[in-house]
Amino acid sequence: MKPVTVYDIAREANVSVATVSRVLNNTAPVKKETRERITALIDKHQFQPNALARSLIRKETGMIGFILPDITNPFFPEVLASFDRETRKLGYTCFLCDTVSSDEETDLQYARESQYLGILMEKQVDGIVMIGGRLDLSKPDAALVREVEEAAKRVPVLMINGNLPNTKIHRVAVDQRLGAELAAQHLIDLGHRDIAVIGGFLHMSNTQQRLQGFRTAMRNNGLEVRKEWMVQGGFSVNMGFKFAEQVLKLPDRPTAIMCMNDLVAIGALKAADRAGLAVPVELSIVGYDDIPFASFSIPELTTVSLMASEIGGLAADMLHKLIAGKQVSRLHSVIPELRVRQTTAPPRK
Repeated sequence: MKPVTVYDIAREANVSVATVSRVLNNTAPVKKETRERITALIDKHQFQPNALARSLIRKETGMIGFILPDITNPFFPEVLASFDRETRKLGYTCFLCDTVSSDEETDLQYARESQYLGILMEKQVDGIVMIGGRLDLSKPDAALVREVEEAAKRVPVLMINGNLPNTKIHRVAVDQRLGAELAAQHLIDLGHRDIAVIGGFLHMSNTQQRLQGFRTAMRNNGLEVRKEWMVQGGFSVNMGFKFAEQVLKLPDRPTAIMCMNDLVAIGALKAADRAGLAVPVELSIVGYDDIPFASFSIPELTTVSLMASEIGGLAADMLHKLIAGKQVSRLHSVIPELRVRQTTAPPRK
């Protein structure tokens, strides 16, 4: 059967194609009886406008590309959910691009990012959001930076929580350094002096910023940062278990552990349980991100909130304004918040 077109609807309704278009796009007033007649025909024929044809006319596809590094990490879906919720209200559809890779396959992850950037350009999306991946590298390769800059010349590109040095691409970001400083100061205020830090990658800017925040709090309180209690090399639950197990087996073990994300903290909780240490009576643990699971762990995890829902909503608003050609501040900074729950307490005397 030949598909019904807008011309068929106009002919049967005895109106012009322009009038049908006004009803479909709600761009201009149409008399009530005419609108009802056209709407009835659209329902009768289950008419679906051709998205490509509409995009050629309006110069918009209504599609936004969202590139993230790991859909299995609960933090990223939480940001995406908030972003998608707000962009749907504005009439957009999200094209999700997951570049997930293991800790040993980061080069493959960046290759997937490059592949998705190309695909999104081919799809003629109205805008692109990127989070994680190459944005979190402290010294990204020039070619990786150039690819994003080239994309930004063609469509609005927005970065979340990361950065590409020496570029003018718009960003919405949480203060990573301040978040770690809040976590460390919380442990210090409870009376902890022997604090370990586990998780993250030293070549990543988010890890470096969080370590800077930790060191700032320790230095401001005249406390020593002990090298043997600083263990980096991953962001997963398994690595958190491994790192915590390592520091807890030391002859002189810490009384508190600050983790580079909540997944690492969950691994640390398991390591503490395996070692026979009660949390928080014998060991305090602080996470970072405030993923939904943080408040459902046993005990409930004290952590730093990166305000996932807030930054997702802000990103949606910023990108929409950029697509519309409006002036937007280059950086929108968000303040993190400490969520004190049940995994922290004063050290045992």
